[in-house]
Amino acid sequence: MVEHRRGANLPSIGGFNRTVVLDAVRRSPDGLSRVELAARTGLSAQTVSNVTRFLIEAGMIAESGTVVAGRGKPRTILRLEATSRYAVGVHVDPAVVTYVLLDLAGRVVAETTTSTPSADDPTEVVRTIATAIAGLVADAGVAAESVLGVGIASPGPIDVDAGVVLDPPFLPRWRDVPLRDALAEATGFPVLLEKDVTAAVVGEMFLAGESSARNFAFVYFGTGFGVGLVVDHEPVRGVGSNAGDAGHIMVDQGALAGTPDGAGSRGEVGGTVAPDRLVQVARARGLRLGDDDPGLGPGEPDGIAAVQRAWDALGAAIEAGDEVAVGLAAEAGAVMGRAVVVIVNLLDIDRVVFGGPLWSRIAPVALPAARAAVVASPLLVPKHPIAVVDSGRGADVTAVGAACLVLDAALSPRASALLIRR
Repeated sequence: MVEHRRGANLPSIGGFNRTVVLDAVRRSPDGLSRVELAARTGLSAQTVSNVTRFLIEAGMIAESGTVVAGRGKPRTILRLEATSRYAVGVHVDPAVVTYVLLDLAGRVVAETTTSTPSADDPTEVVRTIATAIAGLVADAGVAAESVLGVGIASPGPIDVDAGVVLDPPFLPRWRDVPLRDALAEATGFPVLLEKDVTAAVVGEMFLAGESSARNFAFVYFGTGFGVGLVVDHEPVRGVGSNAGDAGHIMVDQGALAGTPDGAGSRGEVGGTVAPDRLVQVARARGLRLGDDDPGLGPGEPDGIAAVQRAWDALGAAIEAGDEVAVGLAAEAGAVMGRAVVVIVNLLDIDRVVFGGPLWSRIAPVALPAARAAVVASPLLVPKHPIAVVDSGRGADVTAVGAACLVLDAALSPRASALLIRR
């Protein structure tokens, strides 16, 4: 269950009891009877009957067969109507903007991408994203009124209260872009803005459902390096909702030593494993990653595209078993693992999930290397086992997480809804 976000006109199905019942049905793929719902939620039989009647009329659950359980009449099973409502997720990345459409069960039913527009003209940014969202929904054959809202995942820092993207370091032309409210006006949908690493970690929690770990870290590897944190089933956002900037953690760089922000063999993890730097190191070691090496930084549009192409070529070389590529991926994974040790020691967590838009290309080699660096570290303080795993959500994990923010806001029960407001 994720805290209601400030300053956003988030959707609701109306009432704590309705969300309690819908959440229970959603978490039960085989469905539940009304008797089971009453037992699981603690609500009275009459309340369950009233709530399920409303949800059936709203098309969000449906009666689906009966079962015989002991003496008495057969019980009618209620199941989620996953395609009754949808949520849009948008991930703004320096290279591309990714859009996904999720149903109530969290399944991706449509997806698309556009080039990331320059924020020199904020109205063009909003127009591009709004047009893509409208096309995504229309092409999927989904009625606009069944869309609960739009979640936007953006690099930080952001101002969640104001709904503004402030000045992300990898999006130098994006400064004070009022993305949330402008996009809500352009699309007509409720819109929520969240930092990318937080969106990713919320998606991981929401889609895992009952099996979600109580405490874990999500290592986000994209254009930058970040860490989403969950403590006691709650994402850690911080005072300004910009928690997770872990790139400045100092680590032993190993064979990757030599970044400008380093001192001897130590350096900042973000600078050490930045994809554009790893591409440069690969080329310096003699690995051919295509002919286009314009020498542009990751903040320049042409440079972003060139790095992405080279990164894909690096991934292909890893898949082909090239020794230089495999060795580089292992070194990068080990460096990330050393940074994770700091976080594991700080929070005493027992699960670390790796993912992000650029992770999958190096994951087959980098994940085992990261795992080894964590569990075998002489600096590791906790004595309990540490699970180091792959997200399995794919490159779209952040866009999916952004949509899950909307689903969670609409579907997850919150005790605050029971409070009497004066």
